Amino acid sequence: MEKSEFKELKEQLLSTKKNGYDRLSEADRAAMEDYCAGYKRFLDVSKTERLCAAETIRLAEEKGYRPYTPGMAVKPGDKLFLRNRGKAVMLAHIGQAPLAEGVQLAAAHIDSPRLDLKPNPLYEDSELAYFKTHYYGGIRKYQWLTIPLALHGVVIRKDGAKAAVHIGEEEGEPRLVITDLLPHLGASQNKKPLAEAVPGETLNLLLGSRPIGGEEESGRVKLAVMKLLHEKYGITEDDLSSAELEAVPAVKACDIGLDRSLIGAYGHDDRVCAYAALKALLDLEETPARTAVCVLADKEEIGSDGVTGMQSAAFDAFLEDLCAAQGATLRSCFAGSFCLSADVTAAYDPNYPDVFEKRNESQLNYGVGLCKYTGARGKSGASDADAETVAYVRRLFDKAGVLWQISELGKVDAGGGGTVAMYMANRNISTLDAGVPVLSMHAPFETVSKLDCYETYKGMKAVFQANEGVS
Repeated sequence: MEKSEFKELKEQLLSTKKNGYDRLSEADRAAMEDYCAGYKRFLDVSKTERLCAAETIRLAEEKGYRPYTPGMAVKPGDKLFLRNRGKAVMLAHIGQAPLAEGVQLAAAHIDSPRLDLKPNPLYEDSELAYFKTHYYGGIRKYQWLTIPLALHGVVIRKDGAKAAVHIGEEEGEPRLVITDLLPHLGASQNKKPLAEAVPGETLNLLLGSRPIGGEEESGRVKLAVMKLLHEKYGITEDDLSSAELEAVPAVKACDIGLDRSLIGAYGHDDRVCAYAALKALLDLEETPARTAVCVLADKEEIGSDGVTGMQSAAFDAFLEDLCAAQGATLRSCFAGSFCLSADVTAAYDPNYPDVFEKRNESQLNYGVGLCKYTGARGKSGASDADAETVAYVRRLFDKAGVLWQISELGKVDAGGGGTVAMYMANRNISTLDAGVPVLSMHAPFETVSKLDCYETYKGMKAVFQANEGVS
């Protein structure tokens, strides 16, 4: 066989992965930087699911979206949103085709691993005041020690009034911290397994040390802290029992690397996909052929349960009401729909090669990562998309010039994870996982590639602009 024939046959038959920067035009690079600048701004004001939902609605209203109420007339071109208890948002751009033929969905989650305050959090020990916390989602506890933390959330007072709490985010504001054991006294701790070295009950936020009152009084530092909170927010200690307060890293999103090719921030999982889905929907300039729906859900990190999670009937009710306005059944709509389960995947990390199977892992700068299935070990907890659905996404992405790769989440027996994909698939919606590869996933400071962020946005837009569903 001639060398030219061999090369031609190889290009025709074998898969050839290329770094995205070898395929990106100068125009795409400029668009990528502009998109990522907007994403970083979004991250900085969306540290919690409540803040993220509020920013989502602000951006949507700027683009002409209006609140949806059941019974409203629905026609092609309408831009609607529904806020679910301030912690999840569903948006729809009504398409030209009837809802009975299905919709084009992108479903992401806007909650991230964090530290929640316990119901009775405030205490004093050795004349230091603390908040006790209960971690939310899968964290590595040691990563949350000795980093500056901010506190966000709401407190519902006894009279029913709501106080919005924000501490530690703005310049000049105090931060909170969880202290760690000094190495001089850490000999015993060093011998413990990593998962046991930092017990969950030691993740206590240091609040202050300055006492008030006479030296013969007890609880002087605790009272001083509560006095400050009362002066600023009008709350008492009893009000903390009806509070939802979350400690998150007090860091801003920033460029990483001397070449500025990466973004470091808290909350990439999964706001990097949530923003891509939202921005793609808001950037639709014309009425789509099929109704485009973006779901930004809560509670994914703890199983998607609860009234704001993807297992809630809230999504079904929203889509059923839209269908009813057109005389369609929810059943027929689901059967004809496609959902891109927009969630992050693990990026191959050469520092930890033992847990990855390199031939089947996502790499930074190779585009949006497709995952036919997630789950653990024997695919437990996966929707496992069929071949037709994967082929459908391949065609959409290739036609739109989206850079993509397909992968798994680590070695077969190394662990695993899940997304909202199975909850969409359980509704009889053809579903495939796709999202941005992440380094240091679930850490207080995660890293992603700008190129992958931008290609994920392009992929979401391709889904929303599709003129047919999975055949």
